[in-house]
Amino acid sequence: MMDNLARKEKEAEMCSCGHEHSHEKQGACGCGHEHSHEKQSACGCGHEHGHKEHDSCSCGHEHHGSRAEIRSLLIGAAFFVAAMIVRAFLGETQPVIVLGAFIVAYLVLGFGVLREAVENVSRGAVFDENFLMAIATIGAFLIGEYVEGTAVMLFYRAGEFFEHKAVERSHEAIREAVDLRPDRVLRERGGAVEEVSPESVDVGDVLVLRPGDRIALDGTVVEGESTVDTSPVTGEPVPVRVGPGSAMVSGGINLSGAVHMRVEKPLEEATATRIMNAVENAAASKPKVDRFITRFARVYTPVVCVLALLVAVVAPLLGLGMWKDWIYRALMFLMASCPCAIVLSIPLTFFAGIGRGGKFGILFKGGVTIEALSAVKNVVLDKTGTVTRGEFAVQAIRPADGEKEENILRVAAAAETHSTHPVAGSLREAARQRNLTLCEPLAVEEIAGRGVRASLPEGEVLVGSEKLLAEHGVGFDGARGDSSVCVALGGKFLGRIVIADSLKSDAREGIARLGAMGLHTVMLTGDAPEPAQEICRELGIGSFYARLLPDEKLERLRQVQREKGPSMFVGDGINDAPVLAGADVGAAMGAGADAAIEAADVVFMNNSVSSIAEAVAIARKTRAIAWQNTVFAIAVKVIVLVLGVLGLASMWWAVFADVGVTVLCVLNALRLMGGGKNKSRSA
Repeated sequence: MMDNLARKEKEAEMCSCGHEHSHEKQGACGCGHEHSHEKQSACGCGHEHGHKEHDSCSCGHEHHGSRAEIRSLLIGAAFFVAAMIVRAFLGETQPVIVLGAFIVAYLVLGFGVLREAVENVSRGAVFDENFLMAIATIGAFLIGEYVEGTAVMLFYRAGEFFEHKAVERSHEAIREAVDLRPDRVLRERGGAVEEVSPESVDVGDVLVLRPGDRIALDGTVVEGESTVDTSPVTGEPVPVRVGPGSAMVSGGINLSGAVHMRVEKPLEEATATRIMNAVENAAASKPKVDRFITRFARVYTPVVCVLALLVAVVAPLLGLGMWKDWIYRALMFLMASCPCAIVLSIPLTFFAGIGRGGKFGILFKGGVTIEALSAVKNVVLDKTGTVTRGEFAVQAIRPADGEKEENILRVAAAAETHSTHPVAGSLREAARQRNLTLCEPLAVEEIAGRGVRASLPEGEVLVGSEKLLAEHGVGFDGARGDSSVCVALGGKFLGRIVIADSLKSDAREGIARLGAMGLHTVMLTGDAPEPAQEICRELGIGSFYARLLPDEKLERLRQVQREKGPSMFVGDGINDAPVLAGADVGAAMGAGADAAIEAADVVFMNNSVSSIAEAVAIARKTRAIAWQNTVFAIAVKVIVLVLGVLGLASMWWAVFADVGVTVLCVLNALRLMGGGKNKSRSA
């Protein structure tokens, strides 16, 4: 059954872009996306299971449960009913005709299974479900149980059909949860508006968004005002007002007014594409439980086949019963042995977990990430942009003796002209509010964790920490006690600029929920100890380390890992990339630097602290369901196998142990897709 499913997925496979892609090769299609189609590893039962793509698409064609398949099943069922009627009237007088009727019905129902079994055996894949089903049902005919042999094949085919439909619908549900890309967009060129595909749009093009249009690419509003529903990407239920200069995130929906948007990123780098690619490639990295099942199945199935042979031969040789009875038990034993329920449901469970995260604006980069996240004991947090808004504002300017506030601010803002750091933005905004004229720096060097060194017409400027000034031999006053930056010009200390940040509105709730889940929290920051201590006290964060450089943050993270176990680090800046890479699970706030997002295993597209706990909860539930399916499937099979050997179970039980358990495990995995969005989404 599972081999048929994998074969059909290989023949016609659709991704969300609407193109067909072969599983056999990797490559780019004309849609402009890269599609990863690695071969799926065999489960040990001899099948290849295509877990990465969807079973159906919107093209209107039926890929599984096709009319031909349904027609074949109905015709086979009709022949079986006819054979039963013949048996009822001629069973005692014309046994040959009755047998012939059942053989015809069997061949109509089982021809595809028999063909697959022969083809797989020719490729060396002996221990697959088609082979086991063929041997079991043919064996039933040989011992005179042709009614049961044909009936088992009928219900096996019916179960196979409903299994395909269950998997198909599960993929559809997951795909719909993260279907964030429109098929067509309106592009404006030379005053004319044309409808084109998102793949043909270039950076710098201007798109027209009407009310109700989904945003296809990331960009900036150049004309018009509107409100945007960003909940498909961020999980934030409150619409966001946008106008000229506002950022537009792909995947959102334009609600009220028409706007013109300049495209800032190509389609393959758009936020919606990142989310779709993460879901489509969810099976690329197998979690440990999946790899365990693969190894288990490769040993389990051959061992079961050997045991079935022993059941058929040893017991009657020892005089424990008739050959016919023990051969029947052995055939049932074979039918129940295939571990497809486990092999199919485990990847699907992690796939559903990734889809569940998409509902909350949480982007998991694979099943390995979910499994690692389920085991973390500590959550290590950056401060700025993670638990705080990162929206700094100048609170005060403290000039050194003989210096003027306007001059200090003008010099600092000019040095930070091209910096993307939140502190730099607050300096420029304060200078704008005071109508200060800023000169263009001749050269700029950003020094990670310390600040900026810039060349202005009047001399070299240093803006940043006390360490930065000390390294360049600049003396400064010793009283800090707040979040401030030092400013020096031409080797002379000018003064300090006090800058404050505010906590995210859901920070207290998010940290409290992490504590309730038994997670220890730690904050790492380059800020001074005093404001860091105040934030930890206000939020209830367990401990903190302050005035850290990027390499010192990494060392502190490793210390936490050594002392308290697996740790998740959450940050948003470019200087957090080394720590994100060194954590057991690295998580980035979606509005942060691209380097941080690329280095992270999890991305919180909504910048919400509450999403951290939500991600851990999803990971824990995903792993629990994966093990539930594993234990349930193995337990049912063991029970059926034991009952079969004892003569207390029939082939019908074996069909349930395979097809029935598979469907139940798939439905259990789909529980991850249920439920609504988190109601506390404000950041």
